[in-house]
Amino acid sequence: MKPMSFDFHSRRSMVVARRGMVASSNPLASQAGLRVLQRGGNAADAVVATAAVLNVTEHASTGVGGDCFALFFDATTKRITALNGSGRAPAALTVDLLREQGHSEMPVRHAHAVTVPGTVAGWHDLLERHGRMTLGDVLEDAIHYAHDGYPVHPVFGQAWQSAEAFLRASPNTEDYLPGGKAPEVGQVVRLPGLARTLQAIAEGGPDAVYSGAIADAIVATVQAQGGVLTQEDLAEHRSTWEEPISTDYRGVTVYECPPNGQGIAALQAMTIARGFDLAALPWDSPERIHLMVEAMRLAFADARQYVADMETDPAPIDFLLSDPYAARRRALISPRVAMRPPAYGQPAGGSDTVYLSVVDGDGNACSFINSLYMGWGTRIVAAGTGIFLQNRGALFTLEQGHPNVLAPRKRPYHTIIPGMALHDGELYSCFGVMGGFMQPQGHFQVMSAMLDDDLNPQEALNRPRWCLEHGTAGSVLALEEGIPVATMSALAAIGHSIRPVSGSARNVFGDGQIINRDPESGVLFGGSDPRKDGQVAAW
Repeated sequence: MKPMSFDFHSRRSMVVARRGMVASSNPLASQAGLRVLQRGGNAADAVVATAAVLNVTEHASTGVGGDCFALFFDATTKRITALNGSGRAPAALTVDLLREQGHSEMPVRHAHAVTVPGTVAGWHDLLERHGRMTLGDVLEDAIHYAHDGYPVHPVFGQAWQSAEAFLRASPNTEDYLPGGKAPEVGQVVRLPGLARTLQAIAEGGPDAVYSGAIADAIVATVQAQGGVLTQEDLAEHRSTWEEPISTDYRGVTVYECPPNGQGIAALQAMTIARGFDLAALPWDSPERIHLMVEAMRLAFADARQYVADMETDPAPIDFLLSDPYAARRRALISPRVAMRPPAYGQPAGGSDTVYLSVVDGDGNACSFINSLYMGWGTRIVAAGTGIFLQNRGALFTLEQGHPNVLAPRKRPYHTIIPGMALHDGELYSCFGVMGGFMQPQGHFQVMSAMLDDDLNPQEALNRPRWCLEHGTAGSVLALEEGIPVATMSALAAIGHSIRPVSGSARNVFGDGQIINRDPESGVLFGGSDPRKDGQVAAW
């Protein structure tokens, strides 16, 4: 089948239902989550089923070799809990070791970038606290597709084909090059190594990955590629449950996981922006985009300084989200001139990823994100397992004294962030936008679309987006096709470094899923991003 054409724009309607809804970037994954809901599972059960199928169908972005984060809303208690399923650096990995080996910064596609995979422990812990089913129950569809095969979907299929050359040069990738080449769109693919791994997890739980034969394969592969990960690093891994952080935006309380994730950047941008009347400005005007971009630029300046492992380097969260600090940062924004890269504020003395959203018929909701960081992670597959190993450690810095400096058994800065919002204590939205440093920018933009402009979830996801590339405070501003050329010109005229983006290159703007809920009727309103293969499945 020939490559996709981006010459035509299709229309997606918002999906509405009451008994349950699953939104993800792959139809087979969404249907797997829906099937779990129909079998009596809840939002937590359906999330893990969906995530596991995405491991099979979008293995460049997610999987057993990566990390996960979740926000879970309990409809009975009205409380949100935050799961941190991210792994830590190996005990033997130090700044001195990397310096001795000639590295001046963290290597990106190297075995040293492999941190302990947190996914499977995260799946288990989410089910144990909030679910009704076991891993064996919810992994059935993922095992089926890995063992018996599934047809490759269009958007991911093109990405797979573009990766053929480096997959050939990467270790243990044979399953991902059937017949020696990347598959065509629509071709049925089987992944026997991953099928065995998923079956072992279904039968043995997290111990199947953190000890025994799979752990041995992960360690042996990493060490063969020059890394220092050990069986002890895997065996000592634990998820953590944390209190979510939040801010108010237009009368809605928006929640994110605390650092080491970068959700605080989205909250800080909203805290700064709520001092502007964005709703009075057209969404695609240079004035509105400028104000939002500058708020985001300031938030990134702080996030890149303060986001780190809270156990070793706690971020000043209350200060960063406070009204007085937001006012100080807001005052730095000129309505007529783009700021130069801002410095981070001083506290007062004294990608590639998958995102999925599930809301069940009882009103429980789970906002969940699962990632290898960059596409295909390190590009290293643990021999015989089908597990691509993440390169999340690449986000450490080697700068001594920085909160995010590499240290043994430390969690790095994390880009992946699930989002959730409540109105008067009831679920308003279970949402997320994946894609590296696009994620907090996407959260800010879709929440503004829904709350400033009263768009529905699908409309909010359809709207063209902007992106400060690479998450740096002074980076190039990518503007998606659909934003007027006149707006692009006006932004360039006041000092923004503009990069127009169209066609297949639009993956820079991420992939979102949103489910909103009406607390009176229980009706669910869902949207799935048109930039990927996704679908909202509901009943």
